[in-house]
Amino acid sequence: MNMKMDNAMKQPSKDFEDSTALLKHPGALHDKADQDGYLFFRGLLSNERVFRLRKQILHILERRGLLSCDTDIMDGVADPENVSQLVVQGTYGVGVSTEIYLEVQQLEEFHAIAQDPELLNVFKILFGSEPFPHPRNICRLIMPHPSMIPTPPHQDFLYIQGSSSTWTCWFPLGDCPRELGGLAMLEGSHKLGLLNVTGSSGAGGLESLLCGLNLEWAYGDYLAGDVVMFKSHTVHKAMPNQMGNKIRLSCDFRYQPEDQVIDRSSLKAHGGFTWEEIYKDWKNEDLKYYWDKDTLTFSDWDKSIHIHTDKIC
Repeated sequence: MNMKMDNAMKQPSKDFEDSTALLKHPGALHDKADQDGYLFFRGLLSNERVFRLRKQILHILERRGLLSCDTDIMDGVADPENVSQLVVQGTYGVGVSTEIYLEVQQLEEFHAIAQDPELLNVFKILFGSEPFPHPRNICRLIMPHPSMIPTPPHQDFLYIQGSSSTWTCWFPLGDCPRELGGLAMLEGSHKLGLLNVTGSSGAGGLESLLCGLNLEWAYGDYLAGDVVMFKSHTVHKAMPNQMGNKIRLSCDFRYQPEDQVIDRSSLKAHGGFTWEEIYKDWKNEDLKYYWDKDTLTFSDWDKSIHIHTDKIC
């Protein structure tokens, strides 16, 4: 293997291993997490719940004329002509316009699924204490747009800051075979600390510099209900959508031990919206402002990130 090959260009060479059985063996679960920097769980979430949220989001896209009229709504097939009219540069990396994204953010079920008992149980085991779900939940509606570029390799800590013990939970809203373009993990990359970055196209606008790393990318076929969780220093990337006009819907949620520091930005709504806009029609009062706690300790933003102007390591 050429040690100087840009690791970002390598294709995944191994499949995810299901860690579900390790939930009954916390020590082994911690060892797996410390070794790989991520955990994959087959069928952790109810696929009924996943499909319910999927249907709600697809109805929003249908009303906006972004779905094909010739297929079942749950197939998530785009209308290529209308999708081509989207201005990708103004979509916060989520794939749709601000107006459409606000409708998604206003879905009560979208935020409620982030506090699913099965998800919280895994993080309770990992943290050894009650997890604190960040309210800054992200939904990505990746359209088959000619200008849509897959998210480049990056570490979430660069954007989240706060506690280094923060984890990201990612799962597709529906079946996501490899060809549809799910997330791939660079195994063991969390042990490298915060990597230098360079400017890049794709969501986030920054890419981790991976030259000279001899690490393997892991990937797999996701079914509805499958979840991958990873540390905030674990390098990951989105794979390209090779399924024509199919839309990829997915969720990004973050969790951390409540007694550790958090950056104030993690308490803001994603997309630049206000919580008043998002909460206005909700029925479950317990989901609103649960994060507004006097017990939280805030961190200062780390301004020491070194951004390179090119990709030379």
